[in-house]
Amino acid sequence: MPIDVSVALAAELEPVEFTWTSSDVQLYQLSLGAGADPLDAKELRYLADRTPQVLPSFGNVAANFHMTEPPEVKYPGIDIELSRVLHASESVTVPAPLPPSGTARSTQRLTEIWDKGKAAVIVSETTVTDPDGTLLWTTKRSIFARGEGGFGGQRGPSTSVAAPDRAPDYEISVPLLPQQALLYRLCGDRNPLHSDPEFAAAAGFPKPILHGLCTYGMTCKALVDTLLDSDVSQVQTYGARFAGVVYPGETITVNVWKDDGRYVGVVTAPSRDDAVVLSDVELIPI
Repeated sequence: MPIDVSVALAAELEPVEFTWTSSDVQLYQLSLGAGADPLDAKELRYLADRTPQVLPSFGNVAANFHMTEPPEVKYPGIDIELSRVLHASESVTVPAPLPPSGTARSTQRLTEIWDKGKAAVIVSETTVTDPDGTLLWTTKRSIFARGEGGFGGQRGPSTSVAAPDRAPDYEISVPLLPQQALLYRLCGDRNPLHSDPEFAAAAGFPKPILHGLCTYGMTCKALVDTLLDSDVSQVQTYGARFAGVVYPGETITVNVWKDDGRYVGVVTAPSRDDAVVLSDVELIPI
């Protein structure tokens, strides 16, 4: 059905209560490549029993970690087929390191809906608090819904995180396992686009693609390890825009510039003529 912007933006979405354990954190971080060198003390900090340090990007997936069904895109005023939806961007801001286990309440609201003509961009913000009401983290997400534009809305701003006009300060190579998507899907995203060859072919891809949030999380880990000495407590904000597909088994390159107290970057696939897979990468340290 057509998007009803006034209904969607005025909707009060029900809060979601959820829990997570240190085992969830360990699985998430294993699915991003943690422990590739099982003798590296810094790698093992991500996998310690009961008290692993937690990448801030876990906040982007924690509430949906135990999902076993493909996600739905249904809100008041919005009902979109999953096959039409592409993840556009994601970010997380943390006032302090995320706890390795806990219970929390997630409150989401739709903040912006833009009409791009042949598609719609839907932006949401989520606040996560502990049972006492203390802020744990906030996230911002946008999705690109193909075929859902043309409803007469505003086109919206064109924003980007510009990289300096010079060679990157860091080039980080990140190899992906052939089974990377099959492992990451255990973190709650069961979209068959990432596991079913026939579904992927019907969507126009030669084979299943990696979850955008897996690329996003692996990039976060690469930045923390290289720029912040593997210390997650040094991160305040991390975000990126999804610009292209990644295939399991590839090696991606994270190109990073230090710029005015923050780090900005772009992630490419060298084996495919440096196709951009993540743009507008930004990490703001404390």
